Amino acid sequence: MSYEPPTPPANLPTEIVNTLNESDPEQLRAVATYAEALAEHKEREARLEEEADQDEMEERPDNLPDDVPTKATITIKEINDNRYYYWQWREDKKVTSKYKGPVNPDE
Repeated sequence: MSYEPPTPPANLPTEIVNTLNESDPEQLRAVATYAEALAEHKEREARLEEEADQDEMEERPDNLPDDVPTKATITIKEINDNRYYYWQWREDKKVTSKYKGPVNPDE
């Protein structure tokens, strides 16, 4: 073991280095434990978010427009005795609709 203090990583902000240098060994061990747990938590969150993004990409129907979320459903609205398909989804407390096309009477 060297008698010289360790060199901090170059990408560590100066204020963090100064705070650590002023800390006692017990605080430093607590910081190390916390930092390791926080790093694992953030890695897990990033992994879960990436998996959710991949799932959404895989489940997205080909005919779904880019500006319509995957949770949207198709509904039929009748306007002036004509029937039309609309994409419909909920955003907070508001229901949003986007025109898809006329209903084919042969279907």
